Amino acid sequence: MKKLILTTLSLVAFTFSNAQTNDNTATGASFGVKGGVNFSNLYTEDVDDNNVLTSFNVGIFVTMPITEFLAIQPEVLYSRKGAELVYNNAFATGTAKFKLNYIEVPVLLKINLTKNFNVHAGPYFAYLIDADVTNESSSGNFDFEENLSNDDFNKFDYGLSAGLGFDFDSFGIGARYNYGLAKVGKERDFLGTNYTFPDGKNSNLSIYAAFKF
Repeated sequence: MKKLILTTLSLVAFTFSNAQTNDNTATGASFGVKGGVNFSNLYTEDVDDNNVLTSFNVGIFVTMPITEFLAIQPEVLYSRKGAELVYNNAFATGTAKFKLNYIEVPVLLKINLTKNFNVHAGPYFAYLIDADVTNESSSGNFDFEENLSNDDFNKFDYGLSAGLGFDFDSFGIGARYNYGLAKVGKERDFLGTNYTFPDGKNSNLSIYAAFKF
């Protein structure tokens, strides 16, 4: 699976690089790499700042200007999302971590408000390549993670992205928020009752740095 991911990213990078080489003079298109820190959690009805998992994102992007003020920016990212749940009840205490590793493709409309400042927004689509669930509990009888595998999570995720950035000649920084619209867990049947676990959607704030070529 890792070889497949690296091969896919290499092909996309090669395609974007060729597009930049062929069109950069005429359109001002720019290619780059980016990465940063994720602060993610899983929400059900309302997003809050509880159960935040700190992780990372890394990937490539191409910026294709439409006018001096507008551009389209597709990206391909490896992004880890999920949540960290600390529990303390009558049965057990501990910490459970849901680490969900996605190949994520945002397609953003970028609006340059000034020469160096922009806002951007658009949809994102993601494919789950791996789900890692760990649980450190005071009770050895509360090992629910042993009953979870990749097949218990939905492979596809999608949602809305919005953020702001500061761009300079070859370097940029910014912040972006992703609001997931698809449930992470699949529906199950337990004793004739349907339930979903984890019954949540992705919420993710990322702080990133970008380097343009």
